[in-house]
Amino acid sequence: MNLKTAATKLKERGRGWGRHRGLPYSHGERHDRRRRRSKFRKDEYADVRARWTGIMLGRDFPAHEEPYASRLKALGENADRYRGSMVPATGSLWPDLDFSKTGTELSRKSGNMQESYERLRTMAQAYAQPGTGHTGSAVLREGVLLGLRHLRDQVYNENTQRYGNWYHWQIGAPQRLLDTCVLLHPHLAPADRDSYLRAVDHFVPDSAVGSYTGTSTGANRVDLCRVLALRGAVGERPAKITLARDALSPVFPYVTAGDGIYADGSFVQHTTVAYTGSYGQVLLDGLARLLALLGTSRWAVTDPQAQNVFDAVDRSYAPCLYNGLMMDHVSGRAISRPGGDHGRGRGVIAAVVLLAESASAVERARWRSMAKGWLKNDTYVKDPLAGLGIDTLSRIKPLLDDEGTAPAPEPVRHMLFPAMARAVHRRPTWAAAVSMASWKITHYETGNGENLRGWHTGQGMLYVWNSTTGLGQYSDAFWPTVDPYRLPGTTVSKKQLKDGQGGDWGASCPDVRWVGGATDGTYAAIGQNIRGLGSTLRAKKSWFFLDDCVVCLGADINSSDGVGVETIVDNRNLGERGTHTLTVDGEAQPGTLPWSATLTGATWAHLAGFHGYIFIGGVNLQARREERTGCWRDINTGGSTTPLTRRYLTLYLAHGKTKPPGSNHAYVVLPGASIATVKERSDVATWLTIHANNEKQQGISVPRLGLRAVNFWYSGTVGPFVCEAPASILTRESGTTGTLCVSDPKRTDQPFGITWNRKVAAVTSHDDTIEVLGTGDSLRLRVTPGAAGATHRCTVTLG
Repeated sequence: MNLKTAATKLKERGRGWGRHRGLPYSHGERHDRRRRRSKFRKDEYADVRARWTGIMLGRDFPAHEEPYASRLKALGENADRYRGSMVPATGSLWPDLDFSKTGTELSRKSGNMQESYERLRTMAQAYAQPGTGHTGSAVLREGVLLGLRHLRDQVYNENTQRYGNWYHWQIGAPQRLLDTCVLLHPHLAPADRDSYLRAVDHFVPDSAVGSYTGTSTGANRVDLCRVLALRGAVGERPAKITLARDALSPVFPYVTAGDGIYADGSFVQHTTVAYTGSYGQVLLDGLARLLALLGTSRWAVTDPQAQNVFDAVDRSYAPCLYNGLMMDHVSGRAISRPGGDHGRGRGVIAAVVLLAESASAVERARWRSMAKGWLKNDTYVKDPLAGLGIDTLSRIKPLLDDEGTAPAPEPVRHMLFPAMARAVHRRPTWAAAVSMASWKITHYETGNGENLRGWHTGQGMLYVWNSTTGLGQYSDAFWPTVDPYRLPGTTVSKKQLKDGQGGDWGASCPDVRWVGGATDGTYAAIGQNIRGLGSTLRAKKSWFFLDDCVVCLGADINSSDGVGVETIVDNRNLGERGTHTLTVDGEAQPGTLPWSATLTGATWAHLAGFHGYIFIGGVNLQARREERTGCWRDINTGGSTTPLTRRYLTLYLAHGKTKPPGSNHAYVVLPGASIATVKERSDVATWLTIHANNEKQQGISVPRLGLRAVNFWYSGTVGPFVCEAPASILTRESGTTGTLCVSDPKRTDQPFGITWNRKVAAVTSHDDTIEVLGTGDSLRLRVTPGAAGATHRCTVTLG
C-alpha cells in the first residue's frame, strides 16, 4: 500500500494526518501545532484517563439488567473476598501469595507479586463499576490504597532489583498498578502517586523501548508502550505518552525474520514460534486499546504503516479463527493452559471488535459481521457471551443484538503461511490445518514450565474440525490426556523424551529447509522434510488439500533409534463417555474399553460423528480404544492437579524399528463423510492417481478437479512436469484456462526452470517473478522465487 492510500484510510477513520513522521504541514497548521504544543491542559490528561476507564470497564451498558447484573455482583463478591483476606505482612499482602525474594521458585514469587496487583485492580474495578454492591465503598477504596502502599514498601519500588520473570516487573505488575491508579486517581495522595511512578520508571525506563530487540518486540513492545502511555497519563507527563506512541512504529512494518507480522500473514514471537493465537492476540488487543486510547487526542497514532495491523485482521487472524475457536497450531505454549482454543478465540474476537472502533467504515462493518458469525456458529460454547469480561460484554452484546449486522459465513479458501510453517484449509463444512517445523520455526515451544510435552506438535500434526461436530476435539481436556507420541497426522519415533526436551523458548529447530508448498487459494500441495526431535527419525511427508479430503503421503521413513516408528492417521478425543462406532471395510469394530487390534488389509474406515479414511493399497491398520487420565499439571507446572479422563480412538500405521521395505504411507482423510461416501471413494482408481511417493518426489492428480500437484524434493520429472530444482507445483485446468502455481519451499532465492508438458496457446498473465521462455507443445518458465517461500502464479490459455 502506498502512502497516499494509507493516508486516505487514516482520514476515513477520523484521525489526523501528518502530525509526526516528518510529513508536511501548511503554514497555518504548523502555527496551530506550535500553539497547541506550548501548553498542555490538565483536562487532556483527564480525558485520556477517562477514555482508559471506559476501555477497562465498558461503556453505556444497563448495569441492572442481565447478563451484566450477575457479573457485576460476582465482581463485587470477589473484591469483598480479597479485601477480607488481605493480611499485610513481610513478603506478602495475601497469605497465599508469597513474593519474598527468598528460597527457590523466584519466577513463581514474582508472579505472586503480579497477582497481588491483579487483586487490587479487581477491588478498584468493583469500587468504580456500578452494581457491584461496593460501588464507591470507602472501605474497599481504603483497602486498595493500603495494598498499593504495602506492595510499594515491600517489593515494587525504585530501590528493588527484579527477580524471577522479567515480564512480571516490566509488564504484568506495572500494567495492573497503573490501571488501579487510573481508577482511583482522585484519591491518590500525591506522594504515593509519585512513588508508584518512580517504581514504574525504575523498571520500565525509556530505554526499554530504545531499540527493537530482545524482549521489546512484537506483543511485548505493545505491552511496554501501554505502560509508558498510562504512566504519562497518571503522572501528566506528555513526553511519556509521545514516547509510547512513537515506540509503536517498529511494530507496524512487515518483517522478514524474527518477531512480528509477515507479508504472508504469519505472526512470529520468540523468534521461532508461530504465535498468532496467543502473543498475536496480545498484540492485537494491546494495539486496539492504545489506538482507542489515543485516537482523539493530540497523541493519535498516524504512522501510515499502522494499516498493516488493520490488514492483518483479514490476512493473519481471521484464517485461524474457525467457528469461534483460535487454532492451536498458532498458539505456541498456550495450548497447555486450560482456557483452550475457544477461550483464545474469544480473546481475538474481542480485540477485533475493539479495533473496529478505530477502523474505516468498510473494515468496521466487515469485521463486526465476521465477529458475529464466529460467535453465532460456535456450537461448542453454547452461550456466545460465556466467559466475557464486563468491558468486552458491553461491546459484544450490542453487536449480537444488532439486527442490522448479519453474521458472516466462514470463508472457503486455503491460506499458506510459509514464514511460520503453517497452513489452513477452509471448506464449506470443515476445516483443517497442519503445523510443521523448519530451520526457522521450532518443533514446539516450552518455557516457564509450560507445554512440557508438546514435542511432536510441529511434526506434521494435522488438525481437522467439522463445522457442527468436533469443535471440542482439542478443547475438551485434549492436551493433558492425549498420548503426546500419537498426535494426529504425525510420523514419530517412539523414543521416550524428557519433559521440556529441546530447550526453552523455541530453541529446538530442525536442520531442514524444504518446508512449505504451493496454493492457488483454493487447493494446496504442502510438504515437510521431517527430522525428529531428540531422535534419528527422518521422513518426507506431503499433504494435498482438496475439495472434500486431504491426501496424505509419506516416504523415506527411517530411524535408527531401535524403537518403533508410527504414523498416526488420527487420534480422536471421544469425550468422557464417547462410544462412537468404528467401521472398517464394512464391519463394525468392538466398542469395548480397552480394545486394540491389527486390522489386516484394511482399505477404508469410518468413525461415526467424525471422519472417513481410505488406505490406498490396503494396510495393516492398528486401532485402539482407551481411556486416558491426566491433569493440567502434567504438562504445565502451574496447572491444576485435578484428574481428567477422556476416551480416545486411535488409528495408526506401524513402520517397524528400522527402514523396512515399503516404509511409506498413502491414505486419505475425508472430514465429515458418511459411510456410503467413504465406501464409494475407496475405489481410489476412479478419482485419484498417485504419480510418485518416494524420497525424490511426491505427487498426485485428481481429474474431476483438473488438478495435478507435485512436491519435488529434488529436481526431476513427474508426469507432465520437469523441474530443475526442489519446488512445489500445483496446476488447475478448467475449460481452456490453466493455472500453474509454484513455490520454492527451501527459500533459497535461486532461479530455476519448469516445463509443463501441456499444449499452451498463450500466457494470459503471470507474476513478475516468472519469465515465460516458451509456449506451444509445452509451457517453459523460469522462476525467480525470492526468499519468502511464496506461491508464484501463471495463467494460460490451453491448446
